[in-house]
Amino acid sequence: MRVTPHAKQPKVVEENGQLRVYTNVAPEKGRANDSVIELLAKYFNVPKSQIKIVRGGTARDKVIEIG
Repeated sequence: MRVTPHAKQPKVVEENGQLRVYTNVAPEKGRANDSVIELLAKYFNVPKSQIKIVRGGTARDKVIEIG
């Protein structure tokens, strides 16, 4: 999964078989990661507590776990 901060609109898009998350939040103090978790929770229709960033907490490429 690839994350793009400072986007115009927050959204989740599937491109070439990979998820791409656009967030309009700055990557400061974990705010962008919180926004990513919230967007993915809406996209997959699961509670935010079920989504965890496994790898890439400070990188644009992230590995997430749902469940």
